[in-house]
Amino acid sequence: MDGILAVWKPAGWTSHDVVAKVRGITRERRIGHAGTLDPQVTGVLPLCIGRATRVVEYLQEQPKAYEAVLQLGVATDTEDMTGTPIEEVDEVSVTEEQAASVLASFVGEIDQVPPMYSAVKVGGQRLYDLARQGVTIERKSRKVTIYSISLLGFDQDASRPRIRFDVHCSKGTYIRTLCVDIGKRLGVPASMAELVRTMSAGFTKEHCLTLEEVAALQADGMLQSRLMTADAALFQMPKAIVKQNAAAYALQGQKIGAHRLIIDNSLLPKQSVRLYDEEERFLGIFEWNAEARLLSPVKVFN
Repeated sequence: MDGILAVWKPAGWTSHDVVAKVRGITRERRIGHAGTLDPQVTGVLPLCIGRATRVVEYLQEQPKAYEAVLQLGVATDTEDMTGTPIEEVDEVSVTEEQAASVLASFVGEIDQVPPMYSAVKVGGQRLYDLARQGVTIERKSRKVTIYSISLLGFDQDASRPRIRFDVHCSKGTYIRTLCVDIGKRLGVPASMAELVRTMSAGFTKEHCLTLEEVAALQADGMLQSRLMTADAALFQMPKAIVKQNAAAYALQGQKIGAHRLIIDNSLLPKQSVRLYDEEERFLGIFEWNAEARLLSPVKVFN
């Protein structure tokens, strides 16, 4: 079994739980996921199965989208509502217009400090392991990018309003931390109340199967037909085509000169490309050497 399976992760499951479940259903050991989701978070979880595990690293690098609910008036040690409150206020005076303005101010490259309850390693230890021991350490900020963010709803009648928003962001963005930082700009404590991942590596809910659907399709012998090819999530890479009489050289891991290619000359030095033969069969990921005018193999899919 080979390909990419987009699963709609249910609440209460870790990403590892989903991988283990699909391993049990398919009897395929080579399965990797493209981006961890916290147990309480639902949404798109792409799984790479079989030889498609070789593209996991490329999926993980791609942007993601979320729909989140931010709770104003309370901050917790985990930055979401599963944690212990560390700061609270009874009344919050924030308008919908203020909320929309502050959200818009986050578009672009921003600095984030990873939360203590995260899988980031510092000195060889996971931050969440230290946090569970009651230890808090200084963390270096990271650059992440918010491509877009917009207000979806505002519960203005409550004494502690909730803000619903969607966000399109780079890998490594902590939405919990984003919620806390939005609250800081509004001048009130805040935590993440709900989170759904709506897109990952180009896959959306429409591409996803539930675990129940995965099991049913496998039982009927139909699951392989629902898997997407390994190159389906490499759409951000430019595409190159090798002439049919030279495709075998590519599959043998040989370098491919420009004279053997049907290629766009706008490729950049050291740019990774998806290589296909003239019958649109995916051959692998190659890197363009502009000076030598050839493609060098990175990952061949024979």
